[in-house]
Amino acid sequence: QVQLVESGGGLVQPGGSLRLSCAASGSIFSLYHMGWYRQNPGKQRKLVASITTLLTTNYADSVKGRFTISRDNAKSMVHLEMNSLKPEDTAVYYCNAKHSMSKKYDYWGQGTQVTVSS
Repeated sequence: QVQLVESGGGLVQPGGSLRLSCAASGSIFSLYHMGWYRQNPGKQRKLVASITTLLTTNYADSVKGRFTISRDNAKSMVHLEMNSLKPEDTAVYYCNAKHSMSKKYDYWGQGTQVTVSS
């Protein structure tokens, strides 16, 4: 079992920046591919960025060049640096952990709200 706790969300003006963090506990963090997803009410949860155990990263087209995902295996944390934020980035952001060797183990955090508005 993996517990994920997100932090760093909030209200920011367009063009601003935020850094989301996700603290993991309960298992061997380095064995998990990590990702950030976002969701708006009535909409499907969508991948924003992911980072594998080998540090390969992947980004949604809408955030490429603006967001950066990173991980710190020593601290069992994953971060999402978000720059040049736009109103359409407004959503609840969720941290996700997927075991690199078993699809059985797939965990979610509780989410953190990001609101981009003037």
